[in-house]
Formats: sequence, C-alpha cells, structure tokens
Amino acid sequence: MNGLVSIWRPAAYHGFGRRRRFFEGWYYKSVSADESATLAVIPGISFPDDAAAAHAFVMVAEPGADKPRYFRFPVSAFSASRRRFDVRIGPNRFAGDGLELDLADDRGRIRGRLDFTGVRPWPVRPLSPGAMGWYAFVPTMECYHGVLSFDHDIRGTIEMDGSARDFGGGRGYLEKDWGVSMPASWIWIQTNHFDGERASLFASIARIPWRGRSVTGFLFGFLFRGRVHRLATYTGARITALEVGPGTIRVAVEGRRARLEIEADRSEGVELPAPSFGDMTSKVRETLRSRVRVRWTAGGPGKRDEAAFSGTGRNAGLELVGDIAGLMKGLKRP
Repeated sequence: MNGLVSIWRPAAYHGFGRRRRFFEGWYYKSVSADESATLAVIPGISFPDDAAAAHAFVMVAEPGADKPRYFRFPVSAFSASRRRFDVRIGPNRFAGDGLELDLADDRGRIRGRLDFTGVRPWPVRPLSPGAMGWYAFVPTMECYHGVLSFDHDIRGTIEMDGSARDFGGGRGYLEKDWGVSMPASWIWIQTNHFDGERASLFASIARIPWRGRSVTGFLFGFLFRGRVHRLATYTGARITALEVGPGTIRVAVEGRRARLEIEADRSEGVELPAPSFGDMTSKVRETLRSRVRVRWTAGGPGKRDEAAFSGTGRNAGLELVGDIAGLMKGLKRP
C-alpha cells in the first residue's frame, strides 16, 4: 500500500518503509453487557531513533489498575496486510471486526477472542478521508488520528489469569493514532453508553505544531440516529467554552448547524506508556470509568432552544495531558 492510497484507509497499517521516529497504535475499548467489565487493548509498534529499542507491543488495561500490562515483542513478530486492517503480533490478531489474544507474563495468561458487528467508523470521503478531514493530506503532521468504530456490538470472552470476562452482548469502540509523537498536550473524551437512544461521542482537543508555531486543533464526532455529526477545525466550527477544574471538564463547540455541550467528570485512571519521537517513553493517565453529560442541539442560530439529545454517558474514556492552559491559545483555524 503506498502512502497516497493509505490516506483513504485510515484503519490499515501506515508504517511500511518506516524504521525510525515512527509509531502506530490501535485502541480497543470493550465493555460487557452488564457493564461490570471494561477492557482496553492497545496493540502497536514503536520505531525510535535507537534501532535496538524498536519493538511491537500489546497493552492491556482495566479500571482500578495502577498501570497496564505491557507485552513486548520483537519487530519480527509484527506483520500487517497492505490491503486492509489486519495486524498480527506474535499469536495475537487485530482487525476491524475483532481481536484474538494469547499473552503471557509473570502474572498469568490473557487469551480469548472478541468478534464485532455493526461497526460504525468515521465516514471516509474523497476530500475528507476520515476524522482528520483534509489534514490527512498534509505529510508533515506530527500525529494522525482515526476513529474506526464509534460503536459496535461484541461477542466473545477474554480469560485473564484464569478468570473469564464475558463480553457477549456488550459494546465497543475502536480508534488509532500514528506518526512521530503524540501532541504536546490534549484532552480526549469518549463514551458510547447512554440510556435511551443509542449514541456515541468522540472529542479531542490538541496542541499541535503547524508551520513553525503551535496551534490548537479539535475533532468532535457525535454518532446520533445513524449519522456521524462532525464539528472540527476543518469544518469551520469553533470552541466557545473550555473550562478545566479539579473535578470537571466543560467544553462547548458550535458549528453552523449544531451545538455540542460536554461536561465530564475527572477521576483517577491508569498510567499508559505513550510515544515520543517513536519511542514509548511518555506517560498518559487515562480514566476508563468517567461520566459525561452531553447536550446536542441541532439547527441554525436562533433555532436551538430544544436539545435533540441530552444524556449522560457512562464507562467513558478520558485523558488530560500536558499544558491544558495552552490549549486555549491558537483556537483559530490555521
């Protein structure tokens, strides 16, 4: 797969031919039907400047743990299809329609299979290939992002150290990042567990380098009534409020035809390794059990008195990293 074709396939592996200052990772979040079990699985590959430190990996995290279990593999154990999203790391397989795990460490063994149906990705269009929009065509971006499934149904069981977690009838989410490094600072929020109408929220605000300076870019996607509604830097939307307190994050973003208001509860999380210049040396603390209040109001200015959707999302993923005050700078479109 050459670089141009891969732009329209955000799920597939983008690292062919890369051997330094590059990372790529996929993020699976699965929640059981009774919401008693939540599992984050992150497979990926790391190519730092030091070739001896290059490796593939699989991370597994659960709520309540201080850190994830990190399974390291040689680069030779990693393989990927050039035509579709199909990645193998040792005996483990990762794809858009499911995953298979067979991992062992000094704590025990993690193995099992999950199958996904009803996968709903961020739409790929000729001039807007996925969540990045037209920024996907810019070859110098520090980090690229893809939302591979806002929401899907799960079948299967994962056995962790002899204890089975049944995810049959549960719900899942899938995304990925690839590039040189994660942004210097960011806020990330995701939930697809609301009462009533089925909906899913993805929100990301990040400080990124752009033409010799730093700016703040943002991506908001809201899956509601079968449609992915987009509010992003490249759609002309603007963030009208951003408040980060000790216990709560409040964000409001507005476009020409809709307004999205978010209030997320902060809580303790799991510390995950993250890439910096391809090396997994940074740290990110992620919460897997936050609650997020969402209000979605459709219609143009002056016609937004009633919310089309209002609800509280459970089992939410939340990350708050770096200089958050700096995110308020440069919110204008570059």
